[in-house]
Amino acid sequence: MARSDVKNRLHACTTVLALLLAISLNACVTPANITSPDGRLVTISLLGTNDVHGALIARPGRGGLVTFSGYVAALRDARAADGGGVLLIDAGDMWQGTLESNLSEGAAVVDAYNALGYTAVAIGNHEFDFGPAGPKPIPETDADDPQGSLKLRATEAEFPLLAANLIDTSTGQPVTWPNVRPSTMVELEGIKIGIIGVMTKNALVTTIAANTVGLRIAPLAQTIIDEAQKLRDKGAALVIVTAHAGSQCENFDDPLDISSCDLSGEIMRVASELPPGLVNHIFAGHVHQKIAHIVNGVSITSSYSNARLFGRVDFTLDRATHGIRNRHVYPPQWICAFVIEQSGLCASADDNLESIVVARYENQIIVPIETVAAIAARVAEQVAEKKARKLGVYLDTAITLDGEPDTALGHLMVNAMLQSNDADVSMHNVSGGIRANLPQGELIYGSVFNMFPFDNRVVILELSGAELRQVIAHQVPRQKRRAGIAGMRVVITCDNNAMDVTMMLDDGREVLDGDRIRVVVNDFLVFGGDDLLTPITPHGGFEFSNDLPLVRDVLVRWFSEQDGPLRAEQFLGPENRRWNIPDPLPAACAF
Repeated sequence: MARSDVKNRLHACTTVLALLLAISLNACVTPANITSPDGRLVTISLLGTNDVHGALIARPGRGGLVTFSGYVAALRDARAADGGGVLLIDAGDMWQGTLESNLSEGAAVVDAYNALGYTAVAIGNHEFDFGPAGPKPIPETDADDPQGSLKLRATEAEFPLLAANLIDTSTGQPVTWPNVRPSTMVELEGIKIGIIGVMTKNALVTTIAANTVGLRIAPLAQTIIDEAQKLRDKGAALVIVTAHAGSQCENFDDPLDISSCDLSGEIMRVASELPPGLVNHIFAGHVHQKIAHIVNGVSITSSYSNARLFGRVDFTLDRATHGIRNRHVYPPQWICAFVIEQSGLCASADDNLESIVVARYENQIIVPIETVAAIAARVAEQVAEKKARKLGVYLDTAITLDGEPDTALGHLMVNAMLQSNDADVSMHNVSGGIRANLPQGELIYGSVFNMFPFDNRVVILELSGAELRQVIAHQVPRQKRRAGIAGMRVVITCDNNAMDVTMMLDDGREVLDGDRIRVVVNDFLVFGGDDLLTPITPHGGFEFSNDLPLVRDVLVRWFSEQDGPLRAEQFLGPENRRWNIPDPLPAACAF
């Protein structure tokens, strides 16, 4: 393709929506399906997304729903040509995570999912994050419905939200909210397909607990078995599970080779407990990793997060008997608008234009669905000014989560919170509680929002030294998921497997059991999130004020008050090391 042609193609696509740049991709895959001249065989393609987190718009390394819509359209055309069909399914955490989505509490993502033609989605833990419909992040009076925002989004969806193991504690049965159900049955090209939705056993401790009152999670495997049998009894030829629960694999050369997979991961254990032949496929998520493998006869796909990739499996069935004749599990497919011609990798803004060509899928050029592009363009315009607001500080280097658990960005986060509040110690769930790195250059509000999109409030607790010691001891075995700390240094020793916890404040004082220590955290952690404070949470919960600001607003103010440029190195080095733990930690070491 000539240089001028590439430029024209780039210009044409950006006039539809200037959102399709700087994305990363592996080579596109052209499928090979079984066909029959008499039309007896039919191919059903299942496409799956997970943990989209509001990613309507393309950004570096993340393809976005707009670009993804072009892949969906190409595959639908291919199946229409051979008499097959396509189902589009999501494994949860759809809308929390970008300003474009959060501004409407996920309504824009529901609009985009409607336009994309999703068949069904699972409810994930972050679907609860917005709490009551409207500006309150958590209920403040008895009149506030803790799940009000989620229920409102469900009524707007043209697809069912599935939650078979989300149990209403007042009835002991799955929730019966409008357009929320345990499973659904669809018929495509004469084939009945049942779809079940479940969520991780940890769902209610990985969102704000105040928004999940009156709910509990039933065991995944038994829930799936019970619901799948009902669907089979109703004639389902395929049973699909969309599960907001996950694991990970590293090698994708052969879906039957599971040697690179974490078989202890939640969804792997669930799949291994299912009776053979009851469930055909699982779309997984939650942990933001990749899977495209077959475990216990069940194919499983999962595709990172933020609409960077999608999963796909094709089933070829006999129209007469509805028996499965073939199954093809594809490696996770990167989403991009343009690729480097020689390598097939996704093109970035820095690549030589001579080598860039428009991405193709199923032998078609990727062209976004216009209605999806229009939705994204509308919300992008609404937030553009707010995202671009400069905070008055320059980052000489990117500040990232590289090197967990001691990371520059994690240390910056807890330092900023400590310096901004009247407290002795700051703690934050930096792994999972920070969602994006801060890029080099002039810092803007949009980058801070991407880093911390949650509407969590600052909370200051006064703890005894003994209580703080319990919290720290509970964190020790968590390795890479240990909380970030500012204001004190922790030293762990193990003598005859007895754990000793020494805590030294930055002013040199050792924290003794009888001391009173002011600790700044956030309301997610106070309500039991990430299991940080659960060892000391009193019956009935902590008492705290709702009058303190949002964590994100505190961060924005802290950045705006910095005198000079910031560098990652400022937050690294021995003086910033907060956890000092034997390596390896003896397995039997206990507090």
